[in-house]
Amino acid sequence: MKNKKTYTILIAVCIIGFWLFENFYTPSTYSNPKNNKSTSKIETDLIPSSSKNAIVEHDYFMLSYLESFEQAEWIMYKLEKKHLTYDDRKRPYFIEDPKVKSKSADWRNYKNSGYDRGHLCPAGDRRFSEYAYNETFYTSNISPQKKDFNAGIWNRLEQRVRQWCKRYGDLYIITGGVLEDGLEEIGEEDVDVPNFFYKIVFRKKQNKIEVLAFLFPHRESKKSLSSFLVPIDVLEAKTGIDFFKNQNKKYQQKIESVVSTYGWKF
Repeated sequence: MKNKKTYTILIAVCIIGFWLFENFYTPSTYSNPKNNKSTSKIETDLIPSSSKNAIVEHDYFMLSYLESFEQAEWIMYKLEKKHLTYDDRKRPYFIEDPKVKSKSADWRNYKNSGYDRGHLCPAGDRRFSEYAYNETFYTSNISPQKKDFNAGIWNRLEQRVRQWCKRYGDLYIITGGVLEDGLEEIGEEDVDVPNFFYKIVFRKKQNKIEVLAFLFPHRESKKSLSSFLVPIDVLEAKTGIDFFKNQNKKYQQKIESVVSTYGWKF
């Protein structure tokens, strides 16, 4: 009888401990190793506009956070050819971004929501170091995505971007969900679920920018990636973001009003 009572108490303690761990434990910040001097900074003349001027810079990506939607309106990063590795990395915890002043959404908002924690800067683009990989698990870098979309056409584009980088060299990527009024919300913090996701991929070639812009409805599709190409003007109208705001108007009009796949292998 005594053993049975002890066993019952131990089970209860384990259940309570597991519940506390799941609901209240948050790992410490992913800190930059002291011997790591490698970063991947973005030139200021390429940075998009920020709706609330809440730009956060990490060592391997940057973002503009919108507290009202509990996610980034854009993530921007540079994918360099030397970043393309197949190193095996252990997936860390998703944790809140310590650099977001308003506090990025807790990962628990996604629990039992039916949505994946969808990376915007892919972890697969940051396998070259444990620190760079872990940085992508800040919750400021995720958005609610349907599982088949995240593992389907969104993943296909991420893979194609890596192929382009291998073929053409360093690329710049700007990506995010289209954040607008009336979206479905999940979790206690009301994380919004975008109806559309976009990705801009471009490379600098001498004094020119060669750019592709994609706009995807938030659902899986078997259509070709090129089916989702749009002019940047369309993305700007949809998102309210000025993507090449630091370029002169003539230059913007030239690259933002057309879709050109010249020089890109699909």
